[in-house]
Formats: sequence, structure tokens, C-alpha cells
Amino acid sequence: MASSGPIRMIDMRLIDDLFGMGGGYVLDFSDRTFAAFFAEELRINIDDPRYAAEGTSKAKRLRYFLKTSDSSLRVRTLVALWEYKEASRRRNRVEEQIPDAEAEFWSLIERLGGKRPPVKRPTSNSQTPTKIDLSRSHALRDKLIQISRLDPQARGYAYERFLKELFDANGLAARSSFRLVGEQIDGSFELSGETYLLEAKWKGLPIGAADLRAFNGKIEEKAAWSRGLFVSDSGFTDEGLEAFGRGKRVVCMDGLDLHDMLDRGLPFADVMAKKVRRAAETGKPFIRVRDLYVL
Repeated sequence: MASSGPIRMIDMRLIDDLFGMGGGYVLDFSDRTFAAFFAEELRINIDDPRYAAEGTSKAKRLRYFLKTSDSSLRVRTLVALWEYKEASRRRNRVEEQIPDAEAEFWSLIERLGGKRPPVKRPTSNSQTPTKIDLSRSHALRDKLIQISRLDPQARGYAYERFLKELFDANGLAARSSFRLVGEQIDGSFELSGETYLLEAKWKGLPIGAADLRAFNGKIEEKAAWSRGLFVSDSGFTDEGLEAFGRGKRVVCMDGLDLHDMLDRGLPFADVMAKKVRRAAETGKPFIRVRDLYVL
């Protein structure tokens, strides 16, 4: 039977190793994102002075929190931290440095009274398709061209429906419905285990730095592992992209990207993977599809 008693010193040493708690740190959290993580995931104010009884660093507060929490909350905290760590590691393509880290972690959870998750067996319907039917892709391409000829109000609602069809065709269920707000469409979706916020605009002028910064601000208000996709039918100004800067959690796509992707029948997931990787390599949020695939 799994133990649910006080956390042991040997357990805490493993936790220190798993979550990079040397020097007072915890993973890649800043003080702000550490507090946001606890508030969003656990409804806990980790900045409460009572958790600083043994020191104010993030690591010392976390250790004290784990030692003084009940078994259920302790397990939920560790699992949430593990999920955050794994999402960050996949996003940044970083290899795990601790041998058998996953097995060690879930053994720890069982010792603390938690349960190891069941093994997920992939099914043919659970995988994102590697191909999109070319006839459907071309139908969406033609619809995109037709939408560009509509007046602004009609274009917005048609673009909203188009995005829904695009995601459905690629086997991507939106996590929340796309919704029309002024001249933009907001929504979110999950791709390869990552959560993306979506902003799509179809107004006539290319997008500048102000809109990109506003969207990036929305991303930074969310969980630290959230990303963003900004779709601008009319593209982005070079000055705006330069002023927006590098190393953000936003990737960009314009109308020509959508056309090229649909014209070639390229899977949305594959296009996004290439954009994200190139953004990680160069720091640039916008690389054209035709440059990624040499169309």
C-alpha cells in the first residue's frame, strides 16, 4: 500500500534533482511565473509569508509548502510541476538529463499516496493526420480566395467559418470556439501537446508592432507554457516584425502562407512544427511557408 505520511529527506532530494532546485531556483520559473503557476494550477498564493518560514527563494518556499501540505495537495503539486517540466522540455527540444527520470518520478508519487497514470495506447483516430485530402485542401484554398473578395463585415464571419473548416480538416479540435471580436477572431487549440492561443485578423493593412505586442501580452498573462499563433490575412510589416523583437512565444502566418499550405495540401501540424522550429532557431516569429518548403 502506498505511503501517505510525511515527505522524507530522500524524497526531497529527488524532487530537488527533478525540478532543478539548486541555487534557490525551480525549473525556469521567474518569481512572477512561479506565483502565476501556483495560482492557476492549484489556487494557492505561494507568495504568502507563511511559505517563507525557511527562506524566500522559490526552492525554499516549494520545499516548505510540500512539507506542510496534506498528501493530496502535495501529489497534485508535484504532478502539475512534472507536466509543466515535460511541456517545456518538449517545446524546447531538451533531452532529460536524469536517468529514468519518469520512472523515478511516478515511483515517488506512488510512495506519497498518488497513482501512476494508465498507459495510453494510441488508436488510429487519436493521431493528427500526416496528410490532408488534396481535393478538400483545394476547396479550402478556393474558399480563402473567395473570402478575400468580400466586404469587411461579411469577410469576418466567412473567415471564422473558414478557420473552423481548416482545423476540422486537419483533425484539430479547437479547445474553445473561434469567436468574432471586432476585426479579429480569437480562439485556442491544442497541437502536439501544446496549447496555442489564436488571433486572426483580416483587415486591409499589414499588421504592425502594436498588434503583435498586444497579442504577446495576452500570451504572457496565461500559463507560462502557452504559445500563440497570429494569423494576418494581409501580412505583417517588416518594421513591425523588427520592432516586435525576437524570442517571443508567438509565431505568425499570413494569407499567402495559408494559400501555399492549401495549394500543396500541406498538413497544418507539419507547417506549424516547421514554423516553431525555425522560430526557435532564429528568434524570428514569421518565416514564410514557401521559404520553409522552398515552394
